[in-house]
Amino acid sequence: MAFNPASEKIGGFSENDGTIDYYSRINCLVNHDSYVLDYGAGRGGFIEDKCDYRRELRLLKGKVKHIIGCDVDEAIFLNKTVNETILMKNQTVPVPDYTFDLINSDYVLEHIDNPKFFSSEINRLLKPGGWFCARTPHKYCYISLFTKLFKNNLHAKILKFVQPNRQIIDIFPTKYKLNTRKALTKYFPNYKNKTFIYRCEPSYYFNNKYVYRLEEMLSRIAFKQLVGNLFIFLQKPYT
Repeated sequence: MAFNPASEKIGGFSENDGTIDYYSRINCLVNHDSYVLDYGAGRGGFIEDKCDYRRELRLLKGKVKHIIGCDVDEAIFLNKTVNETILMKNQTVPVPDYTFDLINSDYVLEHIDNPKFFSSEINRLLKPGGWFCARTPHKYCYISLFTKLFKNNLHAKILKFVQPNRQIIDIFPTKYKLNTRKALTKYFPNYKNKTFIYRCEPSYYFNNKYVYRLEEMLSRIAFKQLVGNLFIFLQKPYT
């Protein structure tokens, strides 16, 4: 049986669960009148999460007025966590300007190859005062540095080994061009920036509790940039 560090915890999640921290903040930024875009939504695999509390926290459908999921991959049509799905073409979302109160990109920024175009598209889609929220590994996180040692076409094989439950459909090439606070300031210069680095719990521990304990200790003593994820919260100016 695969080792699951959260299985022994009350509620099925650890005291350092980044998903719960991140989506608790997302829920504070939306209401029943909100229009939301899940940018890079994929197939909505989180619906398979066995932790009821964490799954329901992530599910914004029914909590907001309308949520659209978009992606460059046709896996988006399998997504049941949104009201509407859109297959993107040429990295654009075919909806009018100033449509969304909040845009969420969960583990997407590490795959962005053209940050300038991406940021301009986010800016076009957001209403004044709207929020762009994202979660992504820091560029200098040891996981990011490790993946750079291997070609993108090898990532699927490696992840299959370290995360056996991860499906191939959920794996995409990484770029790490928009994964520092400096880069965010450059491409979103006028936005109110509430970004911070979250010391996340280990994700790649080979289903081994001893490796997990070692990585957990490292996450507590190493520089945040080496072990953390960027939790990005950028608010578009009202004018």
